Amino acid sequence: MDTHKRTIIKTITWRIIATSTTVAVIYIWTGDLSVALGSGLVANAFKTIFYYAHERAWNRSDFGREAIRHRQTQTKGAEGHR
Repeated sequence: MDTHKRTIIKTITWRIIATSTTVAVIYIWTGDLSVALGSGLVANAFKTIFYYAHERAWNRSDFGREAIRHRQTQTKGAEGHR
C-alpha cells in the first residue's frame, strides 16, 4: 500500500501535468489566457481532491495485485550438516 505522502506527491505531479494540458487546450480553443487559466485552475482544484480519493480507494483493494513471493535463502553448505 502506498503511504499518504506518496499519494499526495503523485497527485500533485499528475495535477501539474493535467492542469497545464487543460490550460493549453482551452487557450488554443478560446485564444483567451484569462479564461484558460481560470477554467483550468478551478476544474483541476476539484479534480485533485477526487484523484486523491480515487488513489486511496484503490489502495484498499487487492484487485489486480499479485502476491510477492519471498525466496528462501540458504547458506552455503548448510544442507550437509544435519
